[in-house]
Amino acid sequence: MGHGFLGYHASFMLDVVVCALVVVVPVLLISVYLVKFRRRYLWHRNIQVGLGIVLLLTVAAFEYDLRSHGGWEQIVNRDAQHLRVAGADLEFVRRLLWVHLIFAVSTPFLWGATILLALRRFASPPFPGPHSWLHKRLGWASAIDISLTSVTGLLFYYFAFVAG
Repeated sequence: MGHGFLGYHASFMLDVVVCALVVVVPVLLISVYLVKFRRRYLWHRNIQVGLGIVLLLTVAAFEYDLRSHGGWEQIVNRDAQHLRVAGADLEFVRRLLWVHLIFAVSTPFLWGATILLALRRFASPPFPGPHSWLHKRLGWASAIDISLTSVTGLLFYYFAFVAG
């Protein structure tokens, strides 16, 4: 079983995903700043598409890694004789994971719809138009969703792999 690079009891891909969760929100904020205050529509589009592709590939590699290890519980409790997280702590972490999954599962659908509709409905290069009203609402919903995915994912990682 592979070990992560952050120095905790996680796999390599779990550590990659945690780093992505830390980076995605600031990059998202930069993208929003560029479009809202600097009117850099092309930059905003390119950053959003780039983030979407990078996160999709990261999550796919993460899912493969997780399945190859037998799941997150097998990673956190590698040694069956000395469980790192058990009992009430394990139940708490499982509940935290379910909360995280609510956001993690909805994010790609919401963000994907936001990006795909924008690519179809905005001109190239992009500029404001009839789709802007819906795009702003979808964009904010996606930003909130990915932020909650990040926060809950980081909490899960901390309680499962750091504090355990």
